[in-house]
Amino acid sequence: MEPLVRVRGLTKIYRLDGQQTTALREVDLEIAPGEFTAIAGPSGSGKSTLLHLIGGLDHPTAGEVWLGGERIDRFDHNRLAELRLRNFGFVFQAYNLIPVLSALENASFVLELQGRPRQEREQRARSALADLGIGDLWNRRPNQLSGGQQQRVAVARALAAAPRVILADEPTANLDGLTGLALIDEMKQLNREHGVTFVVATHDPRLLERVRRIIHLEDGRIVRDETRAT
Repeated sequence: MEPLVRVRGLTKIYRLDGQQTTALREVDLEIAPGEFTAIAGPSGSGKSTLLHLIGGLDHPTAGEVWLGGERIDRFDHNRLAELRLRNFGFVFQAYNLIPVLSALENASFVLELQGRPRQEREQRARSALADLGIGDLWNRRPNQLSGGQQQRVAVARALAAAPRVILADEPTANLDGLTGLALIDEMKQLNREHGVTFVVATHDPRLLERVRRIIHLEDGRIVRDETRAT
């Protein structure tokens, strides 16, 4: 099976005030369609940088990033924006919901950017919220939701747009133990039922215990890539 995500020799160097920091060092990686993969490592190991480069949120200093048969690191700003809109779903540690919108409106926001008809947007957003167990909270705004509920809305927003890949950066970091475990299990169920590829950056041992493939990063390099029974 052809990899859905493939990176070759991926390197990212940040330069600021005459100083440079190497966040990634010649990373090679392949992710198959339908995988649920965790990228693990301590703070500063390059996890978020790798997600950002895979998702076209940043350009590498060197190396290649492929989505399917397209080399996306060569895309200009406009092509990358369109690629992200149509192919990637993003889930961040801080939820990034729009405060003045309801859960339903937040979940359908990417669909609106895609130009989908209103009825389709609402139907898909409602379905995604229901899949995350919060279908009855559709009319609540973020400040009326718990942290776990807000993160579920964020996952629903990513899911509703039917992306090829969902990239999640420390999605359980702000959640308590039980809420974090429940969210992990729900994301895994979505992966099984919908076949959406998940790539999750984390140092949360609760999440790592439930994932089959773990890519370990240290100092910007892959030090271990393990696949195990779960």
